[in-house]
Amino acid sequence: MKQNKTLREGFSLIELLIVIVILGGLMAVVAPGLMDSQRKATRKTMCLSMNDLKKRFEMFSLDNGTYPDTEEGFKALLSNPDADKYPNYPVKPYLKKVAKDAWRTPFVYIKKGSDIEIISYAADKREGGDGWDKDILLSECNK
Repeated sequence: MKQNKTLREGFSLIELLIVIVILGGLMAVVAPGLMDSQRKATRKTMCLSMNDLKKRFEMFSLDNGTYPDTEEGFKALLSNPDADKYPNYPVKPYLKKVAKDAWRTPFVYIKKGSDIEIISYAADKREGGDGWDKDILLSECNK
């Protein structure tokens, strides 16, 4: 007597398509949240980096009595821009290489009277921007 085999091997094309559609739907819901989390983490990391850079500028200011001028900027942390103006500059520089943000763009330094501003132009690498492309300012990080 022959037995009818009702057991199937593998999945049918329809079953595979249903699984793919379900996974695609889940990704459409989950992916934007993951991207937002990554962007928030990147912005927080930039704020931490800018705070570290500010501490290096503060060390410069303590040694030399003032922050470097805007034109001197980060170069003043790499080597003494003016030995007459900054006679107390240490033998070792305050920074080993030019500081860059997460988008591999150099930070921007601005001397504002007795304070400074450090800026990252964010993902669009241009001044201004909206949303996630909005510039990251040190002064806004510490609020």
